[in-house]
Parts: sequence; structure tokens; C-alpha cells
Amino acid sequence: MTVTEDTLLFIEENKRRYAELKAAGQKHAPKALPGPTPRDGSPIPEGAVLHAETIPGGWYWSTPLKAGEALRIRLPHGPAAVSMIAWAAGDKSERLNYADTVKVQWTSALGKGRVLFSDMGRVMFSLIEDTTGFHDALVGGSTAASNRARYGEKALRNTRDNFILAAGKLGYDKRDIPPALTFFAPVRTDADGVFHWLEGKRQTGDFVDLRAEMDLVVALSNCPHPLDPEPDYAPPAVEAIRFRAPAPAADDLCRTATIEAVRGFENNAR
Repeated sequence: MTVTEDTLLFIEENKRRYAELKAAGQKHAPKALPGPTPRDGSPIPEGAVLHAETIPGGWYWSTPLKAGEALRIRLPHGPAAVSMIAWAAGDKSERLNYADTVKVQWTSALGKGRVLFSDMGRVMFSLIEDTTGFHDALVGGSTAASNRARYGEKALRNTRDNFILAAGKLGYDKRDIPPALTFFAPVRTDADGVFHWLEGKRQTGDFVDLRAEMDLVVALSNCPHPLDPEPDYAPPAVEAIRFRAPAPAADDLCRTATIEAVRGFENNAR
């Protein structure tokens, strides 16, 4: 197929406009977000824990999460990948949207100081602590097909089927399931847009703390990521701890890091 001059001009104009908008957004951001949280840092305050759950390898769990509460996802037994989807409580049409999360913040590199958006432009979560800074907001969770490609013809649990089961128990349907974001999955892209798995970026004891910015329903799946090169299907158990998060300060990083985050919280307030 021959690319016409008009098409090339159209592409270049879109690139120029994208760069212009990106620069306008990023000039409001801090020069650098903080580094990872120390693995032995940020203990949960005494008396703040509301519930603790162990999610076995290959299984799933769901929970309500009220605004102001937080969810710590922790790897106490070794490296694992934990996929997540979420809905606004009482309105399954408003769901976690990782495409908007990436697009609005001009990056797929999520870490401490970033926020997770719904598909209605509101902030669902703030990433208030994070020991890795390596999570996947591009590929999504495992499926029966990805398991077959990696492990052969075995009956192994996968994230897509886990979320179908979780959604059904919550009274939702398959069509209510959004694409998943996966924590502790060190996926990056190169200059050609090829996905790469960065080994060694997650360790025993890693955790991420997600502060709920609205009342939510959350589902987690503890299954290996489709790009994980480990040849054996042996995901370790992970911990999920629901707790009362400290109230955000006026200069809370997640609420002020970018002008887009500020607007998201303005949408929350409305």
C-alpha cells in the first residue's frame, strides 16, 4: 500500500499536536516523582487494619472499599503478579480504565504519586506507596489461550476466567468486566513498540498501597502474567490488606502531581 503525501502530513500533524498537549500537561508535574518505597518502610498504623486476606496462587478475591480506605497488595512469599479490576460501588457502568489512566498521565510507568482513572474521568485510586514502580498497564491479565501458549494443554486457572467468576458472584455480567491492570509485572516497550519483561524488578516483600478515592468494588486475581518467562505455573500466595488510610494533606502528591489529576479530583468533587 502506498502512503500518500496527505496521509504523511496528517500523521505528522497528529504527532505535533500530541507533543504539544504532552508538554502542556507535563509542565505542571514535578520534575521527578519520588523513588520506590523501602520494602521495610511504611508500616500500616496500629489499629488501622480492617481485613486481611491471603489469595492462593491461581485464585481471586473481591472486596468493597470505601473512600478513604486503602488496599495493600503484598508479596510475602516471592514474586507474583496481581491483576485488578474495579467498579464504582452501586454503578457498574463506571469502571477502572487503564487506557485513560495511561493516556491522561502521559505514561504507562505507574508508581507512587500516580492515580488510576475511571472511564468517566474520575480518580478511583491513588498510589500512595509502591516498592517497585514496575506494573503493567498495557498487556492485561492471563487467559486460557495465553496459559496454553505458555504451559501447554493443562487445566490451569487464569485471570480472565477468575474475573468472570468474581463478576458473577457480585451480580455483574461478562460485559461489565474491564481490561485488567497488573501489579508487579515489569513490562516495558522498546522504541519499536515491542513488549519486554524486565526480570529482577520484583522481590519478596514488595507491596503497593492503593487509597480509594470513591466507594469501590475491587476484584484481584493472583495468576502469572502472560509475559512471565518462568516455565512452571507456580504462583505463590499473596496478601491483600484493607486498612484505614491516613487522610491526605492539602499538598498530597497524588492530588497535585499533574493538572490532569487535579481535574480528576475536581470531577470526584462534583
